[in-house]
Order: sequence, then structure tokens, then C-alpha cells
Amino acid sequence: MLKTETPSSLHTGLDQYPTEQLVSAFVDDQLNAVEAVRKAAPSIAKAITAAVPRIEAGGRLLYVGAGTSGRLGVLDSVELYPTFSWPHERALALLAGGESAMFQAVEGAEDDREQGAKDLQGLTPTRNDVVLLLAASGGTPYVLGALHAARAIGALTIGIANNTDAPVANEAEVGITLDTGPEVISGSTRLKAGTSQKIVLNTISSAIMVRLNKVYGNLMVDLKPTNAKLFARTVRLTMHATGADEASARSALEQCGFHVKVAVVALLKKTSVQQAERLLEQAKGSVRGALSA
Repeated sequence: MLKTETPSSLHTGLDQYPTEQLVSAFVDDQLNAVEAVRKAAPSIAKAITAAVPRIEAGGRLLYVGAGTSGRLGVLDSVELYPTFSWPHERALALLAGGESAMFQAVEGAEDDREQGAKDLQGLTPTRNDVVLLLAASGGTPYVLGALHAARAIGALTIGIANNTDAPVANEAEVGITLDTGPEVISGSTRLKAGTSQKIVLNTISSAIMVRLNKVYGNLMVDLKPTNAKLFARTVRLTMHATGADEASARSALEQCGFHVKVAVVALLKKTSVQQAERLLEQAKGSVRGALSA
């Protein structure tokens, strides 16, 4: 039996726990998700190192999964635009059962290996694409179908599973095994298995964006402000990065469409936003490179 399906020996009386103990059981078990990710850190670093050159060459991030794993892939893909101004068309997610499965479970869809391959092929993948394949069990047919279709055209495949010796990790170019073990509620991989996958996706996509010069220091300077909260954030980030007062920061931002990295370079170099844009283009989007030019 898969570890993720094995009943936990620690909480056999879970249904009888008082509320405080029930909360502790769920929360404390999440620590195992963090530990599983820590142990997989070398594989995660390998995945990032392999992915960056392909993304720099114009590749896309393609996520594939079913159920909880698939929904986590969708979540990671849609959040890259507001956080890093990453183009929507360069972060796409496939969920077994289609878009409707995001809101209503389509359980049988994960068993269709042929559909997984077909859906992946429908995205016309190239060798520069990076395909992240998620399956807690590690053997989901839909995901394996997509994996083999991706490998056939030479895309980079990163397999993420929560069981050891899992096909999705073994058959991918880079395999990441998150050995989270039995769940507090037997087989409910939306718990710590899902948490571990979310941590890995956050880490991989965020690290790639750092390598692509979307971050200055630890500041997200390439965000896309789309509401009042985010517009205010651009002002705070610019003030923090430059030491400028609010009026100066806002003025610079207004001149460049609230593009933080442009405002930062303009203020620190004491130049126009047009010159700041040129410096950033020459430095391939690196704020540090533009400042040292």
C-alpha cells in the first residue's frame, strides 16, 4: 500500500479528540510536509537549475495534475502574473477533467492516460518548455500520459510525487520525492501531501523569477499592480528600495506606469524613466546591472 494511503497509527481515535487536540493533530502533522520538502532540497535545486536556461530561451511553465495536485498547479500558474508580471501565456496549467474540475471534482478523469497526452500535445510544447507534473500517488495515469508526451518532444519534465519510487518522479528528467507518509485522515492527500507540493511549487517558480531578475534584493520589483492595494505596494517598495519620500516615489512611478524597477533605477541613478528603461533593457532586466552601468 502507498504510504499516502496507509492509515496513520498516531491518530486512531481522531473522531473522539476534543477540538483543541484535533487542531493540534492537523497543525502538527503539517510540520512533516516542511521536513519532506527540506529533504528534497537537492532535487528542487536541480530542477530550478535545469529550468532557468529553458525559460530564458523563451520556454513556458506548464503544470499538469489531477485533483488537489492539479488545482495547486493552476494556483501557481495564475499567481505569477500579478506577482512577477509573468505573461499568462507562459504559465499554463492542465487539470484532469478540464477547467470545471477546478470547482467540482471529476474523479474519473485522472485515470485517462491518453487524455493527459492529448491535453499536453494541445499546448504544442517545445524543447524549451518546463513541464511540472504533480501526483501525490506518483502514478496518476493522466499525469503519466502528459509526462511521456512531454519527454517525446524533449521538454524538461519535473515529476513531483509523495511516495517513494513513484513513476512520475522516476520517469521524469528531474524527480522530486516528497515522502510525507500517512495522512492524519487516511488517504486525504489534500492535507500535508498537498502542503508539501504547494511549498515546492512556490519555491521553484519564485526561484526561477529571482534568476530572471524579477527581484531586487528581496523586493518584488516586477509586480503588476491591478488594484488599490497593489498600487500602494508599488509606492512602499519604491520608497524602501531608494529611500525616497512618498511624493518622489509616486511621481517616478506615475511616469513609468507604476513599474517599480524602472522607478527604482530612475531615482537611484537620478535619471529619467526613459533612460532607466534603456539601462534595464541593456542589463536584461537586472536592477543591479542597470545601477552599475
